[in-house]
Amino acid sequence: MIYLEKNTLEIGLQKPLKILHITDSHLPLCSDNDREEMIRQSKQRDERSSLQYLQEQMAYGEEHCDVIVHTGDLIDFISKPCLEFARDFLKNEKLLFIAGNHEYAKYDGKTEDMTYRMSSLQEMGGGLGVDIFFNSRIVGGVNFVGIDDSYHQVEEGQLIRLKKEVRKGYPIILFMHAPLYENELYKKSYDFWHGEICVVNSDSTLHPEVIGDMAEPYASTKLFYEFVTNEPLIKAILTGHLHFGFESILPGGTIQYVTNRGDKGNAREITLI
Repeated sequence: MIYLEKNTLEIGLQKPLKILHITDSHLPLCSDNDREEMIRQSKQRDERSSLQYLQEQMAYGEEHCDVIVHTGDLIDFISKPCLEFARDFLKNEKLLFIAGNHEYAKYDGKTEDMTYRMSSLQEMGGGLGVDIFFNSRIVGGVNFVGIDDSYHQVEEGQLIRLKKEVRKGYPIILFMHAPLYENELYKKSYDFWHGEICVVNSDSTLHPEVIGDMAEPYASTKLFYEFVTNEPLIKAILTGHLHFGFESILPGGTIQYVTNRGDKGNAREITLI
């Protein structure tokens, strides 16, 4: 049985549009030939229940919703079984997907950052069959735009592409893995993760405790944050990453939904009207 949160958001549509938001499925599929750390991590996850919940979530979305959005960490690491599963899974025409940090995880002991992401893409053989860095699709008069911010940064090229999507004139639902900074969300995230910073655009000006953390934002990340929180066509942001559910209003009034982890059966249904 899945645990479903339900929300309704008015954005001025002529016909309601239903979204199922899933995130953080963390499928831990591996073989005996994979790295020892992957095998150890797989044993700590519950492969059977994670897969069962994902199947139930997808079945619900197929029956009740117009579009299914998965905001990353579908897999727990880039083992061969995980990559094979993800490539097949992402062929679903109703599904929109953007990468989370675990789409690049190799459990090889190296620092995970933007350079690490590129080396992981090479090890994947180019990716997962869909654009996991930036993608967009118009469904029911709404432009769904996915941006990979899995390492808490947004690059200049991604911001340029987002601005091109805005110029199309449709209301936008932005979907990313890591959520954007909002003070109450920051405080809960900091307490939940015992100090680790998991929200985008937390910096040492507001929070000296983040000095040295990978969350210290690039200039392009700051510009992205300013643009998103001031763009009226961006109606909502769907994220995950934090492993708890939260709803917050960003500066400028945009609502941000953080959905709880899918590998524990959680999902969110949002009706746009």
